[in-house]
Amino acid sequence: MKLVLTCEHGGYYIPKKYTRLFVDSELVLTSHRGYDIGALNVFKSLKPLANFSKYAITNRLLIELNRSLHHPNLFSEFSKLIPKEEKQHLIKYFYLSYRNTVETQIKNFISHNSTVLHLSVHSFTPILNTIERHCDIGLLFDTSSKNEKAFCITLKKELKRLNPMLNVRFNYPYLGKADGFTSFLRKQFTTNYMGIEIEINQKYATNNRMDNQLKKVLFTALKRSLSA
Repeated sequence: MKLVLTCEHGGYYIPKKYTRLFVDSELVLTSHRGYDIGALNVFKSLKPLANFSKYAITNRLLIELNRSLHHPNLFSEFSKLIPKEEKQHLIKYFYLSYRNTVETQIKNFISHNSTVLHLSVHSFTPILNTIERHCDIGLLFDTSSKNEKAFCITLKKELKRLNPMLNVRFNYPYLGKADGFTSFLRKQFTTNYMGIEIEINQKYATNNRMDNQLKKVLFTALKRSLSA
């Protein structure tokens, strides 16, 4: 099995030519709306386990790398009114350059008869629209995929074995089949591909870094699950 590790919302970078779209919006750009707080830190801690890894730091409010091209939220309220030419530039040089690189590598692994586990690292805000989300780690997968389900069951067992107090939930706070990079790739690779999103509660993040003990638990649990 080959582990492909990605992080679509690793930062809040805005290219200089687009800063005009976000005047007086710095707080939004650096909030959970702009990027996944702490996710890149977790990604880097898990990177030694990966056969291939790639992350992006483009602010999701400029262009959303984890949405399909037809999705209404591909561009946010800040960027949806820019000219078509600028949108095409963003799609080519930020969206497709990232996603095509990952897809090509997965295709290469599968062409050499390897099974690919694609783990996409994300984080979520603990309170959304005044509603508290009761979860520490969410594992998002396609419930119709026996392999994805089996791996998530194994990973959850390992996480709970290392820290029984962790609240690990399946397909929470989002559904694994919702529009996203992994759901797109499942359609491109109908065999030998498993796409799982891991969602970590941002309550464990301080200054864009996740709790060290939690990262150690994640690393060990993932390592054991890969060899199970």
